[in-house]
Amino acid sequence: MKDPDHGEKPSESGASAAGRSEARTGAPRGGKGKRRRRKLSGSPSAIASGSGPSGEAGRPAALNEAEPSRKRKRRRRSKSARPQDQSAASGASAPALDAALSDRKGGQKRNRKARHRRGLQGRPLASAGNPTTSLRPGERPGDTARPRNGEAAAQQQVRPERLGAPFVAPGEPPAPLYAALDLGTNNCRLLVAQPTRPGQFRVVDAFSRIVRLGEGLGASGRLSDDAMERSVEALKVCAAKLGARSIRRRRLIATEAARAAANGEAFMKRVAEETGLELEIIDRETEARLAVSGCSSLVDRETRSVVLFDIGGGSSEIAVIRIGENRSSRLANHITHWTSLPVGVVTLSERHGGEHVTPQSFEVMVREVEAMLAGFESPSVDALASGSYGDGFHLIGTSGTVTTLAGVHLDLPRYDRRRVDGLWLSDDEVSAMQARLLSWDFAARAANPCIGPDRADLVLAGCAILEAIRRRWPSSRMRVADRGLREGLLTDMMADDGAWRRGRPRRHQRSFGSAQAGEERVKRHEGTEA
Repeated sequence: MKDPDHGEKPSESGASAAGRSEARTGAPRGGKGKRRRRKLSGSPSAIASGSGPSGEAGRPAALNEAEPSRKRKRRRRSKSARPQDQSAASGASAPALDAALSDRKGGQKRNRKARHRRGLQGRPLASAGNPTTSLRPGERPGDTARPRNGEAAAQQQVRPERLGAPFVAPGEPPAPLYAALDLGTNNCRLLVAQPTRPGQFRVVDAFSRIVRLGEGLGASGRLSDDAMERSVEALKVCAAKLGARSIRRRRLIATEAARAAANGEAFMKRVAEETGLELEIIDRETEARLAVSGCSSLVDRETRSVVLFDIGGGSSEIAVIRIGENRSSRLANHITHWTSLPVGVVTLSERHGGEHVTPQSFEVMVREVEAMLAGFESPSVDALASGSYGDGFHLIGTSGTVTTLAGVHLDLPRYDRRRVDGLWLSDDEVSAMQARLLSWDFAARAANPCIGPDRADLVLAGCAILEAIRRRWPSSRMRVADRGLREGLLTDMMADDGAWRRGRPRRHQRSFGSAQAGEERVKRHEGTEA
């Protein structure tokens, strides 16, 4: 009679053979609880080698017929979970068994870690798909989506639309989308984005079109019919883009042109009727704060004071920023002085002519802006660049004027935001670019790929405003920012919602409140970009 470990069926009774098999393998015969005490006939080796005429393989037919199917299923699960018995039946060695178990556990851990890996700020890492939030009954696409708590939010998953969006793990709400629209004196701009790393976001969709809403405003005091028609058509495109997505929060603003025009409020009502977009006309103080918020990432850590300016189409905002040892997460909290000049590239070029600009007419424009700055009380350059604030002082410009100068300086065959945004220009380089533009006639400016015909009559008026600012606050360097009010709007909304807060709850998102409540926490924002 051969040893049952070698695969031959033993002649002893099933109960005694099972007892000896348990003693050899060291594993209990059954599962947990009562199953462990259940007595079975046939050893593991016998079950593996023998076969019955019917029922479960390796078991006598009588037992298969007598045992309920529920117990048979339980037995099969117990057998598949006991690799010790299988290895004993096949003659596997103990070291090989230990290695197999270790590999199996390690693979399970790696798989669990891969399924639930997190990004830098607690969000899932990126994969294909563009997340969109599902809509409640009665909600229209593009309405401000409110957070939903509980299992309903976990079950509502929407098929991604585009590539490059963050991965959304099962049972977690989709990544939020935020939208910011700025209807300025010269441009209509839209950004749709979602938060990524702290203080940053990924742009999902964007739109920009020159509408010249403020055309003729300085002479008549009203928005012209043609300007309003151009703006409405651009806003319809924005409405379509917003309607194609579910937006958690959005902020739509209008700035100096709508603020100064006698028919500005009437135009906002027309926009709401024809496009479904409700724009808010914001004040100049908020406009200055937004410009600062949008450029906060361009202020170096060693910088102690900055003069940031936004040259718009109908107004120009200037903010003096002093940063002490304790730097706030919101750069706008460090504003010590600010002003808004009632002049921009559109209004100044209309008063002095933008197509044919001579050195004499250019100097007249510079002096007009200098007279406006004379009434602005702010710290001197010596106070900003010395004393307890150190020597970390520079200018930051955010407007079409400074980005145009940067593009011309780089001799770009086509404007490239990636090369312009964050570029440093020395004082001599800015002076050289201004002199170069002043030497060109209108046709030469229009032919430049970084200016084009739409800005050819505006760029020198912007240079005149820039020159007045440089004379008031001389600095050895200036940083170019291709960003502004839309980025400031997005940054403020995401910060208010705690979108970058580490360790925030995932399944049960806190209520973000309505757009009106958000406006109570943050001052009404307004801004103009040329």
